Amino acid sequence: MEERLTPTQLSQIVAEVQQLSERQQDELEAEQVREILRELNLAPEFLEDAMIQIRRREALAAQKQRNRWLLGGVAALITCVLVAGALTLRQRQQTLGRITAQQDRITLQQDDGGNLGTVVRQDNTELFYRVTLSDAPVGQQLSLSCHWSDPSGQIVRQNSYQTKKITTPVWNTFCRHTVGEDAATGPWTVEAFLGDRQLSEATFNVK
Repeated sequence: MEERLTPTQLSQIVAEVQQLSERQQDELEAEQVREILRELNLAPEFLEDAMIQIRRREALAAQKQRNRWLLGGVAALITCVLVAGALTLRQRQQTLGRITAQQDRITLQQDDGGNLGTVVRQDNTELFYRVTLSDAPVGQQLSLSCHWSDPSGQIVRQNSYQTKKITTPVWNTFCRHTVGEDAATGPWTVEAFLGDRQLSEATFNVK
């Protein structure tokens, strides 16, 4: 039993046959091409070499197109990475910019909760500058530093350190310096920094 076709299927078959017919008309056999070359007074024996060159050019053009797409993809990827890096850096800077010192105190190693205003020169008198940070970034570490300056303004000690991984937005940290018998008398200053931004400053007197 012959298969029946719907009008839609018939239209599709007619269109497909027309395309195949047109394609066949567009394609010339090798002998026809040689005949055309003879009519044009061209050497037909170069036909195969000419076809090879044409195929090479087509392959080269296709390769160039693929390379353009590849380079475009790489450029787009690099752009995405740079944008993501810039956004991450900006977010990091904003996070660090919110950090402040809500309290700072100078104590001995044994912290009694007070704040030393005066220190008597002794061998190995170790002072602790205790700073309480607010809006500390939980889950991160901070790179902090302290500058201890004598009465002349000269920095006699610098502390640079990294905190432990922060677990609470309010975070206690400290730096330290030993005041010996040869320490200059008068008002001293200690400053705490986050990067190049000063977080806090305290003064104490050495006698």
